[in-house]
Amino acid sequence: MGPVAIMAVRHGQSQANLAHEEAGDRPLFYEPGDHEVTLTDLGRAQAAALGRSLAGMPAAETPELVWCSPYLRALDTWKIAQEAWGVDPLPVTVDERLRDQEAGAFAHLNLAAIRERFPGEVARREAEGAYAFRPPGGESLADVVVRLRDFLDDLDRRADGRRVLVVAHDSVVLGLRHVIAGDPDAEPAAVLAFAPVLNASVSVWRTGGGPFELVRFNDVDHLTSG
Repeated sequence: MGPVAIMAVRHGQSQANLAHEEAGDRPLFYEPGDHEVTLTDLGRAQAAALGRSLAGMPAAETPELVWCSPYLRALDTWKIAQEAWGVDPLPVTVDERLRDQEAGAFAHLNLAAIRERFPGEVARREAEGAYAFRPPGGESLADVVVRLRDFLDDLDRRADGRRVLVVAHDSVVLGLRHVIAGDPDAEPAAVLAFAPVLNASVSVWRTGGGPFELVRFNDVDHLTSG
């Protein structure tokens, strides 16, 4: 049967998100690695707002189990959200398959810097499309989808009849939408059309025993309410 509900959350605003935003169209080399980046003050506030929204949900809809990316920005998002929710700690599984899309040679660089240093790769990305393009030493979104298929297969066995919260990254939330919807990988527009996934946004799928139905996607109403 598998889980009866999946709630997927992107981490709150990270230090890297803010650095990229502030750089704008200027080339940026952001030194910290993916495993080092944590939340900004705004990101922590977003995580707390997520926790308060969970506290306001009916008990029959709240998550029972948590799966989390190994990256600090996702782990901190869940830690802060749980504290704001005020519940006893939920079982948490840290899963490498929920890590962000690996950028390879593009790591540490914003788009302006990538265009400056790797013009040939930018041209190749435009030719292949964002879904299939794999930067040197990195992953394509299609690669992320492969590991998420494996993750969901495990979830069917490990979360049978339970409500699951996934705390991860924009590429993971997009990939989950693609896999859960069952669209063939040959139709990348079916997932890329829903980017960007916003910081601390919530996406929910539920099932009554049949296929999952999307309840809401990329929802940030909880960040502005109250």
